Amino acid sequence: MKRIIVLGSTGSIGTQALEIIASNPDKFEVAGLVANRNSELLDQQAKKFGVSQEKAVIGADAAVELIENTEADVVLNGITGSVGLKPTIAALKTGKRLALANKESLIVGGHLVTALAAPGQIVPVDSEHSALAQCLLSGNRSEVAKLIITASGGPFRGFTKEQLAQVTPAQALKHPTWNMGKVVTTNSATMVNKGLEIIEAHLLFGVPFDQIAVTVHPQSVVHSMVEFIDGSIIAQCSPPDMKLPIALGLTWPDRIDAVSPPVDFTKSHSWQFDPLDEEVFIAIRLARQVGKAGSTYPAVYNAANEEAVEAFHEGKIGFTAITEIIEAVIERHQPQSELTLQSVLAAESWARETANNLTAKR
Repeated sequence: MKRIIVLGSTGSIGTQALEIIASNPDKFEVAGLVANRNSELLDQQAKKFGVSQEKAVIGADAAVELIENTEADVVLNGITGSVGLKPTIAALKTGKRLALANKESLIVGGHLVTALAAPGQIVPVDSEHSALAQCLLSGNRSEVAKLIITASGGPFRGFTKEQLAQVTPAQALKHPTWNMGKVVTTNSATMVNKGLEIIEAHLLFGVPFDQIAVTVHPQSVVHSMVEFIDGSIIAQCSPPDMKLPIALGLTWPDRIDAVSPPVDFTKSHSWQFDPLDEEVFIAIRLARQVGKAGSTYPAVYNAANEEAVEAFHEGKIGFTAITEIIEAVIERHQPQSELTLQSVLAAESWARETANNLTAKR
């Protein structure tokens, strides 16, 4: 029986995790719940899973206290955004297994996070990184030639720069495959999300940036692949459903029966793969740039993006201005010499202010 703390319990990842837990009462117990602001749904979840009022809380700061004072085996961090950093650090410091859907906390924290993690303590919940972790079981790390991350291409696959400039917020939220929140869906449309995933893959698996590739796969059935030095490529495939990586995050390396339906090979399938146009979707180039630079650059990339996404949805800037603002903020950044939690938070605050100032001038 694994005791689970679910952070972001009222969001997409959290609600699906609770469905998995409810379907497997012999395997899981909910030890705590954290929501961002939906107190009504949080109360309903607490009653359903027998969680006391003291263990069902609101906000990232409350999440840290909950993690530090609650016995649990796994913390599922499904919070959106870099506010998930402190709960991620708290989970690692307390020795709990961290099922990580909040990629931003790893990216902005960098080696502050990885240095705290024991081998195998962080289990990725992103479908792409869960796929990579599964594929990597097929060989030794010294045999890995390349990580290949798949991208659906979002709603604007094949668009030119001129076409992207006309995109509206409503169009950006119409993802062809996945049902996600506003920020993640917009990040998928700009390819910022894929940029973040490149940095995440580097930090999780220790593979150099020049050995991490992206390919566009609109069907979202092949979730990622690993190429080995002998030329073999191992892929992880399943119909698009986040329950599979969530369940693996809770039980890694073990699996649960019938979490997700498999691909039905009694039917015909066509799977397409295309190169990603990094000249149009500059978020990928910028992610590699900040990932290689390290220090607080990834935190600045992420924070500037979060502010620019909000500005886009408020009608203050156009779609292509999101990545233009990110690039402008990166160019202005002068990182401190030492990477600490304080320097990360300070860099984030600076990046948000700078991004908002740039937005105001447009």
